[in-house]
Amino acid sequence: MAQVTVLIDGKAYRMACEEGQEQHLTDLASGFDRYVGHLKGQFGEIGDLRLTVMAGIMVMDELSELTRRLQALEAEVAGLRHERENALADVSREEEAIAQALGELTTQIQGMTAKLTSRPAAN
Repeated sequence: MAQVTVLIDGKAYRMACEEGQEQHLTDLASGFDRYVGHLKGQFGEIGDLRLTVMAGIMVMDELSELTRRLQALEAEVAGLRHERENALADVSREEEAIAQALGELTTQIQGMTAKLTSRPAAN
């Protein structure tokens, strides 16, 4: 396990993470520190625990909104896939109908060709 020291509200916290995830953890901590800094700027010194809880709630609110949007997008994608499948099925049925009509037309043309070529010679 790798070790990373992150800064939240000017305080250093040593954390463990998987190898290769050090930068990701540092970036996450920096993002969280921005929330804490924003709240500290709005409310001043209200206590570390309260500040951390408020920042955590802000993060969870943002996560909740993103989750809601993701679910809406997934539902939209599912609807679009269903519409695409229906459209492809319609196209397939239309292609079959066209192929059948062309087959019937070909049969009629072949019948007319046979009649025209088998006419008796004029006297």
